[in-house]
Order: sequence, then C-alpha cells, then structure tokens
Amino acid sequence: MSEHIVKVLRAEFVNHNVRQFTVERPKGYEFISGQATDVSINLPDWKDELRPFTFTSLNDWDHLEFTIKIYNDHEGVTKQLGKVNAGVELILHDVFGVIQYKGPGVFIAGGAGVTPFISIFRHLKAKNEIGSNVLVCANKTKTDIILEKEFTDMLGDSFINILSGENEEGYHHGMISEDFLKGVIKGNDQQFYVCGPPPMMDAVLEQLANLGVGEHAITVEV
Repeated sequence: MSEHIVKVLRAEFVNHNVRQFTVERPKGYEFISGQATDVSINLPDWKDELRPFTFTSLNDWDHLEFTIKIYNDHEGVTKQLGKVNAGVELILHDVFGVIQYKGPGVFIAGGAGVTPFISIFRHLKAKNEIGSNVLVCANKTKTDIILEKEFTDMLGDSFINILSGENEEGYHHGMISEDFLKGVIKGNDQQFYVCGPPPMMDAVLEQLANLGVGEHAITVEV
C-alpha cells in the first residue's frame, strides 16, 4: 500500500460540523470523481489510524480536497481533524471506490453520504452535463445540509432535501420512503446512486427493489 505525505493548505468549516480540507496533491496521483482514499494524520498517536474519505475535488485540479463531517462526541479521527489547521501533514494511501458516474439518474444521499457526489456533480457541471440528474439528500435539520448553496446553484429544483428532525418550508419532512421516491423517480430506465449510513442504504435499496429498480441500475459503495 502506497503512502503519500501531504500538507494541509487550508481548513475551514462549511457548516456547523463539516470541515473542508485543501491539501497538496502528490505528483501523478489520479482518481475518478466519486472515489476515495484512506487518510491518517501524520502525528505519532494518529498516523496508524486510517479512515476512508472521498475526494471532493476534481481530478484536473492542482490540489486535493476532502469534505469531512466532524464527530466531536467521541475521541476519534474526525474529532482530531477538527483541530487540524494549515501546515499539518496527512498521509494518503491508494485510491479506491466503485462509485462513479455511469449515466443520468437519481442520486440518493444520507448525511455525509453526499460527499462522493460532490465531485461527480462538479465534474458534470464543468462539462455542462448536469442534464436530468436529480440529487436527494436526507438530513436531520437544515443546518446539516452540506454545500446547500452550491448544489442549489448547480441543480435548482432537481436538488431535493428531506429533513427528519424539523419541518421547514420548502423542504420535505420525514424519512425517505417508497411514496417519497415515487414522487422523485421518473421511470426506472436510469441509474441510481446510493450512499449513506448502512441502515439508510439498506432501507433505500429495499424501497428501490419494491419499485422495480433492478440491481444492475444501482451503484452503491460496498
């Protein structure tokens, strides 16, 4: 397994618990939008603590970017990343991941599960190929939505948010259900991309199957 030591160039919060890291890009380091790598912090107590994070930059940028949800409720890697600033080194490893764009469809994300879709939609935007793609994001509250303005600018009404913890005007309320998906899906002859916490993904995959979506049309991280 290869290792690349890179410096953090910038770190900033994009909402109350999600931080965006701009880091150096190793020479020849390539990825496809939607893919990820294992990351650790190059500090004595943390360099062997690897966690998978998705690239939210584009492959043709001169730097890398990660958009990471910070969990301060337990002493883990993301809590430590919440303290990391410019100049600190990270260790990157090999690129992996099966999530990549296979054609127009419906993207369904739960919380930080939207991160693989950030690079995909930025890539489509750069090529003027947003087209009929739809992004559904499930969160607890409005403040939990990641990059809401950017996704709204890219997708307009095709950026659909559902909130389980509050009832806000202009946002759907509740959990993703079959009835909810019926209102989103315009036919099964398209691709479906699903990423989020395991219980959410299990529920959505079951709902899609009940709606007649075949496994061949679904992309999910394994």
